[in-house]
Amino acid sequence: MLKRLEELQSLNKNIKIALLGAGKMGKGIFYQCSITPGIDCVAISDIKIDRAIDSVKSIGQDFQIVENQKDLLDCIKKDRVAICEDGMILADCEYFDAFIDASNSIKAAGLIDLKALENNTHLIMMNAEADLLYGPYLMEVADKHGLIYTSSDGDQPGVIKRIVDDLNLWGFELVMVGNIKGFLDRYSNPTKIIPEADKRKLDYVMCTSFTDGTKIAIEMALLANALNCSVLNPGMNGKAINSVYDIFNYYDFEYLYQNNERIVEYTLGTKPTGGVFAVGYCNNEYQQNLLDYYRSGTCGNGRFNLFYRPYHLCHIETIRTVVEAVLDKRSLLNPKFGFKTNVYAYAKKNINKDDILDGIGGYTCYGLIENSVQNNKNDGLPICLANGVSVNHDISINEKIYMSDIIIESNRSDFVLYNKAKSVIIA
Repeated sequence: MLKRLEELQSLNKNIKIALLGAGKMGKGIFYQCSITPGIDCVAISDIKIDRAIDSVKSIGQDFQIVENQKDLLDCIKKDRVAICEDGMILADCEYFDAFIDASNSIKAAGLIDLKALENNTHLIMMNAEADLLYGPYLMEVADKHGLIYTSSDGDQPGVIKRIVDDLNLWGFELVMVGNIKGFLDRYSNPTKIIPEADKRKLDYVMCTSFTDGTKIAIEMALLANALNCSVLNPGMNGKAINSVYDIFNYYDFEYLYQNNERIVEYTLGTKPTGGVFAVGYCNNEYQQNLLDYYRSGTCGNGRFNLFYRPYHLCHIETIRTVVEAVLDKRSLLNPKFGFKTNVYAYAKKNINKDDILDGIGGYTCYGLIENSVQNNKNDGLPICLANGVSVNHDISINEKIYMSDIIIESNRSDFVLYNKAKSVIIA
């Protein structure tokens, strides 16, 4: 990392970044850009423009609100941060080296992210929902333009992928990747969650998506689609485990390995929260003895080994992904196996005919990760599409919601891009 820092310090030209979204993550990314040598975040877009202004003001930088391409470029030339409400103004500009999507948009973000790629800009996703829904198509477009499409480091999928990269380097075979979740309530909603969200200073919808399990399902689907993993059951198992090292008491790793099962999972209530882990297989007796001596968690006479990291640092680690994309032309994490899994909508309550679904973190549905069923015309409704669509019949609580259960607007952009993503042929 010291060599990388020295490389950034010696760049002839700083890496120019455009940032979509100035919420909690976006503001953090902007700050991180300001203290990292060789990195300049020169433009921010947010539909709540005051959030973008606050991000810039918080570190004392000059800014200017822009409404078109000419103003954008003029602003940047004056060494001011360009701020706008319309993310398409940034995406439609070829000036930037990298475009970071840190928004919580799905529908609009898909079109904005696509436009950024079409304008020759590497795309770094800290928007897990859009990443899952459109990822294979955006990756295909990036490849055609000689660009990098990648999920960001810092969030759990990227941090877990770093562990997996180490396992591959060390000669281990991957068996499981895991995420640690603190609490689960499938029926949480933006009203019920208010006390907890206020305590954590989180948006009510966002906090609901964490609590009802939808967010972790999306994160683990990103990993499954990048690593050719699957799930044992819809929604994963989510064992309540006090210590992550007790994972070996709850899964038959010998069976998983012998059946070539590479699975994504999570544990519930495990301390400390916020950690991630992976389990790798090693059949070398010398390695096994040393791993036991080093006190790595093991089972199966040392053949299965746990590698655990007790934290993920979100925006702090994002810049590393940007630098690798721009300087190394390397993607940390992308859906190279297509929709190996997806996250489908399930009814959070009894839903009546003609009711309108309110999507992720709402009152009507939660998401469960499942292995995708190929060529199934009556496939499930992805939770990332379950916003603003009406159902055509009654649906009972906990029932899976299918595409055939909703009224689809054929020209809605998120459905169009999703269908393109499903059509991508994975080599």
